[in-house]
Amino acid sequence: QVQLVESGGGLVQAGGSLRLSCAASGRTFSTSAMGWFRQAPGKEREFVATITWNGGSTYYADSVKGRFTISRDNAQKTVYLQMNSLKPEDTAVYSCAARGGFRYYLRVDDYNYWGQGTQVTVSS
Repeated sequence: QVQLVESGGGLVQAGGSLRLSCAASGRTFSTSAMGWFRQAPGKEREFVATITWNGGSTYYADSVKGRFTISRDNAQKTVYLQMNSLKPEDTAVYSCAARGGFRYYLRVDDYNYWGQGTQVTVSS
C-alpha cells in the first residue's frame, strides 16, 4: 500500500512559479514509478509528467515541456513538480500517482494509488 499527500499548491500570477510536493508512505516508494496529473473544472484528468523509480527517465506533456520539472528523492519518499512560467491554463487540481514498475507510465489507468490533490490557480 502507498499513501500519497500533495502540498504546495496555491494562487500565483501568470509567469510565476510553484513547487508541488508529494509525500509517500509505504515501503514500495523506491520501486514505484510516479506521475503528476491535473484536472481543470469541466475537463478530464490529464497527464502532466512522470518519472521512473530511480529518477533516470522523465516524460512530460507537450503543454508543460520546458516549463515543468519532475524529480524525486527516494530517501525522503517524496516526488516534486517544479512549475515555472505558469499560465492561466495551468489552473487545475494537481494530483500525484504511484504504481510499481521500472519504466514510466502516461495513462490515468496505469496508476494504482492517488493522492487527494492540491489546487493550483494562476491569475492573469
